[in-house]
Amino acid sequence: MALLLALAGCAGSGNSGNSSDQKASGPRTLTVWLMNGSAPQPLTDALHKEFQESHKDVTVKYEVQQWNGIQDKLTTALAGNDAPDVIEIGNTQAPKFAAANVLADLTEASSGFNKDQWLTSLKDSGSWDGKQFAVPFYAANRLVLYRKDMFEQAGIAKTPTSRQEWLDAITKLRAKFGGDPDFQALYLPGQNWYTLLSFIYDEGGDIAKRDGTKFTATLDSAQAKAGLEFYKQLQEASGTKAPKDTDEQTPEQAGIFGQGKVAMMIALPWELATAAKNNPSLTAQTAAFPIPSKKTGETAPVFQGGSNLAIPANSKDQDLAKEYLKLLSSAKYQSQFAKAGMIPGTSSDVSLLEADPVNSAMAKASRNGRAVPATPTWGAIEAGQNPLKDMLTAYLTGAKTIEAATADANSALNKAFAA
Repeated sequence: MALLLALAGCAGSGNSGNSSDQKASGPRTLTVWLMNGSAPQPLTDALHKEFQESHKDVTVKYEVQQWNGIQDKLTTALAGNDAPDVIEIGNTQAPKFAAANVLADLTEASSGFNKDQWLTSLKDSGSWDGKQFAVPFYAANRLVLYRKDMFEQAGIAKTPTSRQEWLDAITKLRAKFGGDPDFQALYLPGQNWYTLLSFIYDEGGDIAKRDGTKFTATLDSAQAKAGLEFYKQLQEASGTKAPKDTDEQTPEQAGIFGQGKVAMMIALPWELATAAKNNPSLTAQTAAFPIPSKKTGETAPVFQGGSNLAIPANSKDQDLAKEYLKLLSSAKYQSQFAKAGMIPGTSSDVSLLEADPVNSAMAKASRNGRAVPATPTWGAIEAGQNPLKDMLTAYLTGAKTIEAATADANSALNKAFAA
């Protein structure tokens, strides 16, 4: 907190109407920081060529950053006098930097960035105290990867469109393949809190409620408890052998799916490629469906992770940075994210995703995307001793009742929100 206050003092007001927003003449350099694995190289090559052709005196200095350690690197850069001009920030990081007043206020400029097409989840994460400090870039959400061949052999004619149909499919899969002691109808580790969010959202609940810039945890609500109860029901019904005290990365669930003994996993689309590295036949055998809602025919709301784009308050060329964002947020370049299997942040056209049997499920679910609380403290909550993970393990293992597990998680979140 002391560091954030210091940054706020160094950065000034963060308004876009300062001298750095006025157009300058002569050769200039626009420094852009995007993250490794984000924008495909053909996209950035074409983008920078077009931008420089229309800005003859401008050189784009494009620097790819690594996710590991980026928060500390950004904190240092945004406090100094040599900040980059355009930065990519994770949607859970955006509120922290916006609240620290080290990002330019883009509220008035937003209409030039295809605002009417923005993903709601990323728009919310880039706003703070009624102002917009970041522009949606791209996103992705989880879906259910499933083995088409196993479904067919188990007599499952269509993919589940409700929770009950999902449970029924699990019953059929276990009846068909349960004789194999290594078989799992659904691989579901105990701390996959991103999946838990879908069930809480589907019940009408949320992690917290917001009043201006204040957040109050709501994990002890009836809706949150109902979501937690369904998580337990699903895990028990599936016969999963996944540990209850780790998440989907420990061990890496794609590797488990790749062994060929799992019929389903809740994952991001590109986890299929990881699973297929040692088992190439999985690519043709696997498709996907959205996480089902308890209401037949509907998809459950999904946590939408992704990135935003922002302009540091200390950028010396905010006018150029805004023109760069205007080009990058156009449909011409956003469509290339869809071609790469991502949900474009500033375009509602996801038709390019619909031809793929996996990405089409992500596109369908994306219309019901949600974000975690847009609080400056969320990054630390997620990276630290995440109360949602502790709550899941405590309840699933029987260490705590649902009342105690949710009450303790609620208390931990409120302390974190107040930090």
